[in-house]
Amino acid sequence: MDPDRVLEGLDPEQLEAARALRGPVCILAGAGTGKTRAITHRIAHAVAGGVVTEQQVLAVTFTTRAAGEMRGRLRSLGAPRVQARTFHAAALRQLSYFWPNVIGGPTPTLIESKLKIVSHAAHACGLQLDRLGLRDLASEIEWAKVTQVRPADYEKAVAKAGRTAPMAAHDVARAYEGYEELRRERNLLDFESMLELTAAMLGEYPKIAERVRDQYRYFVVDEFQDVNPLQKLLLDAWLGDRDDLCVVGDPNQTIYSFAGATPSYLTRFSTAYPHATVVRLVRDYRSSPQVVRVANGALKHARGAAAEHKLELVAQRPDGPEPTYTEYDDELAEATSVARKIAVLIESGTPAREIAVLFRTNSQSAGYEQALADAGVPFTVRGGTRFFEQPVIRQAVHTLRAARHGAGDEPLVRTVRDILAPLGLTETAPEGRQARERWESLSALAQLAEDIAARGLAGAAGEGSEHAGRQGGGMEEFLQELDARVATEHAPDFEGVTLASLHSAKGLEWDAVFLVGLTEGMLPIVYAETTEQIEEERRLFYVGVTRAREYLALSWALSRSPGGRKSRKPSRFLDGLRPASPSLASSRAERRKQPKVLRCRICGNTLIEAAERKLARCLDCPADYDEELLERLKAWRRATAQEQKVPPYVIFTDATLQAVAEQVPTGVSQLSRISGVGAVKLERYGSAVLALCAGEEPPAAAPAAGGVHGGAADEGEPDG
Repeated sequence: MDPDRVLEGLDPEQLEAARALRGPVCILAGAGTGKTRAITHRIAHAVAGGVVTEQQVLAVTFTTRAAGEMRGRLRSLGAPRVQARTFHAAALRQLSYFWPNVIGGPTPTLIESKLKIVSHAAHACGLQLDRLGLRDLASEIEWAKVTQVRPADYEKAVAKAGRTAPMAAHDVARAYEGYEELRRERNLLDFESMLELTAAMLGEYPKIAERVRDQYRYFVVDEFQDVNPLQKLLLDAWLGDRDDLCVVGDPNQTIYSFAGATPSYLTRFSTAYPHATVVRLVRDYRSSPQVVRVANGALKHARGAAAEHKLELVAQRPDGPEPTYTEYDDELAEATSVARKIAVLIESGTPAREIAVLFRTNSQSAGYEQALADAGVPFTVRGGTRFFEQPVIRQAVHTLRAARHGAGDEPLVRTVRDILAPLGLTETAPEGRQARERWESLSALAQLAEDIAARGLAGAAGEGSEHAGRQGGGMEEFLQELDARVATEHAPDFEGVTLASLHSAKGLEWDAVFLVGLTEGMLPIVYAETTEQIEEERRLFYVGVTRAREYLALSWALSRSPGGRKSRKPSRFLDGLRPASPSLASSRAERRKQPKVLRCRICGNTLIEAAERKLARCLDCPADYDEELLERLKAWRRATAQEQKVPPYVIFTDATLQAVAEQVPTGVSQLSRISGVGAVKLERYGSAVLALCAGEEPPAAAPAAGGVHGGAADEGEPDG
């Protein structure tokens, strides 16, 4: 490829980066400024110009998905043989290759989770820990290993770092030492040991180091602000005394310091390499000017080393709506209103997959899951088991691959759905959270087949009438796409709203983002006490803001539960961003929509949880209900959902049907008082529910508007 053609379409700063063909080069890239574009074009330009061969390039990043995206872009730019890998993948490849000659004997078994070994080590030390405690201990051992702290030095190191250990420091040290002993005895290798052994191998065996350095002469490291001391140790071993290194990152997106990452390698790059070329990418192609203004404002009062290198983003997109700032009386009101607004966005044309609700901790997810279910909005929770590691998806991929040669001439979508049906892919979403999550995952695979088929049909239409009858992309194309996604951990999209923590949202973007729970004690989190910890929380807020392309909604609640004391304060990070007057932050209309205080109809206590409010009683208060009526209601809901092609929870949630079975309403007035039965659903399904309660056959229900997405939730209590 012509080297100059590779540079077409780059902005002036990206062009400067791509033309800096020899290291050291430091690219400071703000959120949404096209850093991947800049570094892939730089690599392709170097290859096309003969500066380096493809096989001599090693591009390193932090996730297999990012590495896969980089390889895909390099293929399109004429450099398909460039190695783009994670630190761990590159280290494992080298260690596996040289192990027989260097050490000999059986290759260690790589473990992805420390929990089992940590559990045995803790038990041997007399520590009785639940699963959460074991996870905390495993995370602390990981921190010690990536920061190169040995068990004997742990107590001093944790005190020097001002770090709060999850338990007594001497107990962590003992468990850490026991873990390492067990790992070595069982010939096991964790991710940290893999990096450490690879670096040690290069340091102790000059001939191996020479071979590796002869193979890789041109290094690019993405997300350099997330590099930890152990990864830096390996990078230095790869480099030797050379400096053909290009790093790219944003110090204001450093959010993993708790895990050992440090932005100092990025911020001090010019000190380490005084002759380095430094390029700043500030043109934001992701977000509207209104969102960019909030992002820049979020860092206005930032402090510390990262703040000294902050980038003032310059928006390149057209104007969008102004971000909103809303104050609620309680968390239930906040979740209910956010779900209602999301339903309106979907009804007005925003795809559900382009909407996200982001929060500080995973514990905040449950309230939004319930509120979205009540509003009839499909959703998916990000941050659990990786998509292709789910047992049902592993089984599905295996089954689909086995059907490669037996698909025949059936349309792709029908074939895939028929194959996935025995695994749980029904026409509508089932009841129950676990069953629904399984269904969502299988639905994502079916949606991928639909995308492949649509792509094929579009191609056939573009080739002329002689291809007009072709049935779109076939099974082979689908499996090739699926294999590529498995290799890069690029999960297909599910047509639902994303619920995610701010940490797991990094690297992603959506058209509309709701940043929720923005109170002191939550963001910044209550245990962030030092200046460094507070600044990391500020950067986390910045990451959340910069995930939004157009629509950004920021909100907080003054109390946890309805009727509770309104003692919470909005996050300090909102200072200077939100309207000064609280009356502007929360309109009267919003306050009218907030749920009223409800009390248990049995014991009289205030009801807090959404499920309790639906039942109008505490979950542990005894209540009689008509079991046969509940089964009839569920059967009717199932049939209605199939007829209208919507998930069952769009009609009524389990909790709403349970409340109906307990209270057995005899008229419209009684039915309307049950939480989850708003005006729209009363009109659509009220006569059928009342008929069932009376032991009669229900009349046909009115069709639901808008299919899966339905309409906006009713006013007042959450719609069910």
